[in-house]
Amino acid sequence: MSSSVSAVAVSALTEEELTLTVKWSGKEYTVRVCGDDTLGELKRRICEATKVLPKRQKLLYPKVGSKLTDDSLLLSQIPLKSSLKMTMIGTAEDDIIVDPMEAPEIVDDFEIGQDEVVDLKDKEVNKQKLNRRIKHYKIELRNPCRQGKKLLVLDIDYTLFDHRSTAENPLELMRPYLHEFLSAAYAEYDIMIWSATSMKWVELKMGQLGVLNNPNYKITALLDHMAMITIQSDTRGVFDCKPLGLIWAHFPEYYSPKNTIMFDDLRRNFVMNPQNGLSIKPFKRCHANRESDQELVKLTQYLLDIARLDDLSTLDHKNWESFANVKRRRHD
Repeated sequence: MSSSVSAVAVSALTEEELTLTVKWSGKEYTVRVCGDDTLGELKRRICEATKVLPKRQKLLYPKVGSKLTDDSLLLSQIPLKSSLKMTMIGTAEDDIIVDPMEAPEIVDDFEIGQDEVVDLKDKEVNKQKLNRRIKHYKIELRNPCRQGKKLLVLDIDYTLFDHRSTAENPLELMRPYLHEFLSAAYAEYDIMIWSATSMKWVELKMGQLGVLNNPNYKITALLDHMAMITIQSDTRGVFDCKPLGLIWAHFPEYYSPKNTIMFDDLRRNFVMNPQNGLSIKPFKRCHANRESDQELVKLTQYLLDIARLDDLSTLDHKNWESFANVKRRRHD
């Protein structure tokens, strides 16, 4: 077979939709994936159907063996057939008692070169993954979107609280000035919270911190790890990220690249929309740093300063502190 014919065959295989039957807890579930999805994406789809988190799934499939332990593997590299059934072993999230201090694993951040960021954002396979996520993931509104407001999307772990330190009261792990920050931001921004953990964890943490019922601001929506997509980088391998295009597609009359900003301590999370991401200083070792951490105070001023702009996507959020300093000098 010639190389051109081989390339066409591989392309057709990766774009082909597969319908798989997954057996779990005495029931059978139908899951649809594509060849260019990873094993991690398959687990995410299984989670949608069964509520068993990907990290708690063990998949069994005839004649595949250890390949089903590598979440970065493309499904086109595994001899899957619709005629064969897959077995999953695992416990559903609702059946697990969550320790309030349980901390999900967070992988260290890394920098991706600007040229590769552009390539990843524009890659057709990643656009297709985003379109599939838009189709399958439903964003539940806790409060209505407000016309004329910009959108602030916030991470949780190390952004709003220190999830690794220990304390008798979860409020001791909360980042200083959190409620003041959210109250001030709410005047100009709708607020969504997007975590790389489960919805159960998101609701638990935000409830403990008093974020979901504060009288001074409202949270528009919560998003969890199921809203993320898997990206393959030439230099950094496979990782998950948070594509803001998901939100823009669901609420185009309210939000767009022009009026959205996302805070996250992991830069890779906004690789699909780098012009909208601000890398916040992680809040760690809270007992030692609580008195000195002023990040949310400074970011409050930055958010209010840029709220008057028509297009936030023209800003370089890497220089957000310089922007605030220049504005202060002009008023001195």
